[in-house]
Amino acid sequence: MTPLIDPFARPISYLRVSVTDRCDFRCTYCMTEHMQFLPKKDLLTLEELDRLSSAFIRLGVEKLRITGGEPLVRKGIMSYFRAMSRHLESGALKELTLTTNGSQLAKFAGELVDCGVRRVNVSLDTLDAAKFQAITRWGRLPQVLDGIKAAKAAGLRIKINTVALKGFNEAELFDLLAWCAAEDHDLTFIEVMPMGEMGEENRLDQYWPLKDLRARLAERYRLTELAEKTGGPARYFRVEDTGQKIGFITPLTHNFCESCNRVRLTCTGELFMCLGQEDNADLRAPLRASPDDALVEKAIRAAIARKPKGHDFDYSRQKVAGQMTRHMSHTGG
Repeated sequence: MTPLIDPFARPISYLRVSVTDRCDFRCTYCMTEHMQFLPKKDLLTLEELDRLSSAFIRLGVEKLRITGGEPLVRKGIMSYFRAMSRHLESGALKELTLTTNGSQLAKFAGELVDCGVRRVNVSLDTLDAAKFQAITRWGRLPQVLDGIKAAKAAGLRIKINTVALKGFNEAELFDLLAWCAAEDHDLTFIEVMPMGEMGEENRLDQYWPLKDLRARLAERYRLTELAEKTGGPARYFRVEDTGQKIGFITPLTHNFCESCNRVRLTCTGELFMCLGQEDNADLRAPLRASPDDALVEKAIRAAIARKPKGHDFDYSRQKVAGQMTRHMSHTGG
C-alpha cells in the first residue's frame, strides 16, 4: 500500500489522536473556567477511534500519541489502548504513547505498561502547590506528583512538559531543572501558543520567548545542542553539568515545519493537517457511511494532499497573527 506522502515530500508517520475534549483541570492558557464541551453524540466512539487509528497505521503511521483534553478521563479508554497494542505486537506501530496532566496516572500506569506504552509526557508548569492550583484552577499538585511517582515505579519513562509563562514560572526555572535532574525525568519547555479565546487571559502578557529562557539557563549551565530528532518539533540540548536532556518547542520563534511528519485527529473525527491552520478534513462522515474503510482511506489521502508547508504564529506584532479560534483541548496538544 502506498504510504502517506504530503505535497512537500514529507512522509506522514506520526498521528496525534485526541480522544476527548474533556479534562479534570481548567488550565488558564488552555481552557476557560466554564468550558462548553462537545455533545457526546459528536464524539467518535472508542470503536471508531480504533478503526480510524488502524487505517492510519495501515497507511504508514508508526507513532501514535494519545491526547485530549485529559485522555485518561475518558470512560473505558483503556480498551482503546489495548486495541492499539495489537499494532505494536504486529510491528506495524513502533510507539504508542500519551500526553497527560498526570492526575490519573496512579490509577492507570500499570495498565498502560501492559498495553505497550513505554513513555509518557506529563504537563507540569510549577512545583509550587498554590501556584499549581491557581493555573490549573481545579488541580492538586500532590495528586500529580503521586501519579508521576507511580508511573516511574511502573517502568514508564517520564518527560515533563512545561509551558513557559512570563511572570508565572520564570523564578522556578532552575528549581524545575534540578527536580527533573534528581528524578531522572526529561524536560521540555514550550512557548505559550495562541489557541482559543481565554477571556481574561492575555497571551502577549504570558508570552516568554524560549530564547530568553535558554539564555538564562546558559548563564548557569553549559548547554550542548544535540542532533537528535524524535519526530516532534523539539530541539534538544544536553546540560553538561547535570547530564540531563532538555528540549525547547518554539512554534513562535523557530519554524520547524520543514520536517513536519504529523497530523492531528480530533475527538470528533476532524483531521487537522497543521496545528497552526484552520483547514481540516471530516473523517467521521466517511467512517460512518460505510462499514469498510475504503471511503476513509480515500478521505485521509485527500486530506494529506492538502497539508500546508507551514504555519504562521507570530507575537512580534502587538496582536497574535495566526491565532486559532479553537481550544487546544479540542485539537489535542
